[in-house]
Amino acid sequence: MTPDCELLRRYAETRAEDAFAELVQRHLDLVYSAARRQVNGDAHLAQDVAQTVFSELARKAASLSHRPVLTGWLYTCAHFAAAKAVRKERRRHTHEQEAQAMHDLLQTPTPDLDWEKLGPVLDKAMHQLKETDRDVILMRYFENRQLADIGQRLGLSEDAARKRVDRALEKLRGFLSHRGIATGTALAAALSVNAVQMAPAGLAATLTSASLAGVAAGTGTTLTLIKVMTMTKLKLGIVSAAVVASVATPLAILHQAKLREENRSLRQQMDQLAQVQADNERLSNLLAQASAAPKLPTDQFSELLRLRGEVGSLRSQTNGLAKLQSENQRLRSSLASPGPRPKPPTQATTPQENVPKESWAFVGYADPESAFQSAVWAKSQGDAKNFLASLSPDGPEYREVQRTPESEFITRNKEEFANVTAFKILGKEVMSDNEVILTVQALGINESGRFKLQRIGEDWKLAGPVRDKGEH
Repeated sequence: MTPDCELLRRYAETRAEDAFAELVQRHLDLVYSAARRQVNGDAHLAQDVAQTVFSELARKAASLSHRPVLTGWLYTCAHFAAAKAVRKERRRHTHEQEAQAMHDLLQTPTPDLDWEKLGPVLDKAMHQLKETDRDVILMRYFENRQLADIGQRLGLSEDAARKRVDRALEKLRGFLSHRGIATGTALAAALSVNAVQMAPAGLAATLTSASLAGVAAGTGTTLTLIKVMTMTKLKLGIVSAAVVASVATPLAILHQAKLREENRSLRQQMDQLAQVQADNERLSNLLAQASAAPKLPTDQFSELLRLRGEVGSLRSQTNGLAKLQSENQRLRSSLASPGPRPKPPTQATTPQENVPKESWAFVGYADPESAFQSAVWAKSQGDAKNFLASLSPDGPEYREVQRTPESEFITRNKEEFANVTAFKILGKEVMSDNEVILTVQALGINESGRFKLQRIGEDWKLAGPVRDKGEH
């Protein structure tokens, strides 16, 4: 059987769709089953999560093709994608519906020993294991591979593979025991029988086509109905903000009206899909030109960054409501008093979810959070050109990067990020309309810092770290 890394390398280099289709067919049951467990058994939502995972695999094919085993990466990616999907889905249901769904789940009989208790906590316990332990359990019990096959993949003897599996299984028992789940010797059998379920027939072909279509469009994510809905919501919110500004309607009333009209408006926006695809194709062509040529003229490079910013703005839809609220408040204040607008008070935001290193990407400069991630991504990749573009020209780091040789920049920053596994935005202080301070924690090295970001024109740029008094 052709190794995963070879199939992924074929797809990354030649866009061989048959190779990618084989990868989807090979790992679909694992991804779909993990997703379905974590979305409370919702088959349709599990399919959406699986599509997201394989779209991400297609987008990152080149960087992942060196991995000898993809199982662990796919399993972890499904975990994050499922968690995000569940957060979105919860907004669509009332507390009463959630209680009823839980009641139905508890009333469903199951003939398998302890699986009723084990299933809901299995994936959380699995992610408490180290990656090496998690990989061997996934291969042995989720993919039902023979010990000889596992040993060959990991460069071990069959006996050494057996011992590694046994140790990992014992650690998993310990984590489950802390959660009140006593499995005994039945854990291995329960995992082998119940951990992976058959995905719906025809889903592999559907996900393959959808994932590859997203990569061909050049957006880095799948352009499905979900994306069209997202863009429509953002555009509808912008139009609604203009109405609010003209009549000073309270934002709460506007939000309720928008929700009531959402489904009907989405149907009317479907005809914009062709234009969106054309814009994405234009962006893809510019990106291809950027990859082919070592340097771009200034005007083309500016256009490329502008288009990347447009894509980033679409990914920042979760911040759209906060922006509309701020703008509505500003307009209402302006209508109430024609004099100079007072400086807004400093605000702090609720900490965001961890942003794992493998998901870092260029997401534009539409808001402070996106601008910070774009800067971190460029710096971690040793990409001096894009990192310079993400900095404020007034900041001290801008001049330092200009003076630093490219080879030194690459070496220094790849070493700096070698042990970083993720970052998390702990807080956001709004100093003014054009200046915010983000408090960020770097996971893996357990360091925190505060960073100033400034609005320059329509974009946010990183101005540099904020040093407390007494620091040098």
